[in-house]
Amino acid sequence: MEIDAWVWWLIGAVGLGIPLVMTAMPEFGMFSAGAVVAAVVAALGGGIVAQVLVFVVVSVALVAVVRPVAARRNAQRPNLRTGIDRLKGRSAVVLERVDRGGGRIKLAGEVWSARSFDADQSYEPGQEVDVVEIDGATAVVM
Repeated sequence: MEIDAWVWWLIGAVGLGIPLVMTAMPEFGMFSAGAVVAAVVAALGGGIVAQVLVFVVVSVALVAVVRPVAARRNAQRPNLRTGIDRLKGRSAVVLERVDRGGGRIKLAGEVWSARSFDADQSYEPGQEVDVVEIDGATAVVM
């Protein structure tokens, strides 16, 4: 029993879909789509040259068009900061005097130990300060 060419193309499309899922590389999905279009050409009676040509053209066109669009869209996505990185740059309120030796602030609804960024600077209760960085469990403020 001989297997039709379109079946081989579909097997190839599935085979290219596996690395897409395993590696999250979208190029494999584009090659898989090219194989599906080549399967359609084969099912419609196109010769092997037409099948391979359609596979190559569709795959290359998808990589050439979709990849730059996806990269541009990814570059426009806002950088989501999580954990302590999201606290940098936020404002806090001084609860207990903050100087180079320490103190307490209220940051994002929680009480944090803090110290001043500038060793000569101190902040009194009620003052608003900005978080410069997080050093362990201590907010460095100015």
